[in-house]
Amino acid sequence: MLLKNKNAVIYGGAGAIGGSVARAFAREGASVFLAGRTLDSLTKVAKEIIDAGGIAEAAQVDALDPHAIEQHLISVMQKAGHIDISFNAIWIRGELQGQPLLEMPVEDFTLPVLTGVKTHFLTSTLAARHMVKQKTGTILTLSSSSAVLSGRDRRFHLTGGFSTACAAIEAFSRSLAGELGTQGIRVACLRPDAIPETWGTDPEIEKIKTYMEDGTLLGRLPTLDEVANAAVFIASDKASAMTGTIVNLTCGSIID
Repeated sequence: MLLKNKNAVIYGGAGAIGGSVARAFAREGASVFLAGRTLDSLTKVAKEIIDAGGIAEAAQVDALDPHAIEQHLISVMQKAGHIDISFNAIWIRGELQGQPLLEMPVEDFTLPVLTGVKTHFLTSTLAARHMVKQKTGTILTLSSSSAVLSGRDRRFHLTGGFSTACAAIEAFSRSLAGELGTQGIRVACLRPDAIPETWGTDPEIEKIKTYMEDGTLLGRLPTLDEVANAAVFIASDKASAMTGTIVNLTCGSIID
């Protein structure tokens, strides 16, 4: 088990990516502390993990509220003794896309940026303050291919403030890695492309899926399991030399 005896806090743990990563962490031996705004949804994920033989706990936490985040981290420390992994999978309003910038209200542009930067800053730095005392820990952030799309794809997707938010999260992750490396803390940002399992099924979405798959080297888009498995490896001691990196999980729609 790659994460045996590790404690992981996952923000947005009831979401598609957060839930998949939580299940994968638990399968690999981690005790998982799920945090988010909707306790019922978090509890369902925690129950699935427990029923499968894992260790999980759910808590209602506003990942934009520093006091709520810190109180939850203190609770985790009291129960578990240490925090080894922090992963933020909070939704940063990706639905506010599809409109030309010249027609977009400034609030729709700035909301993904402000949400994404604020929640990643808070959850990462507050966890890091506990990790610094331990001299060990891994912080995982979440971006998307939207941060570095080609010109063709920027014309097609009309990403609004979402792409700016993702680019900012990646820049923040690199800066944080630079500051925390000598304290024994690693920081990496997961950058998947769109994940079809999280989409609906109407005909327009199928057209978009075909367009996006045609732009990847693998001829397909990533799965939730692939993102979760990558998160497991990066959070494990097997990746102990990895920090300050943006992990390309785009199936080749982006070539670094």
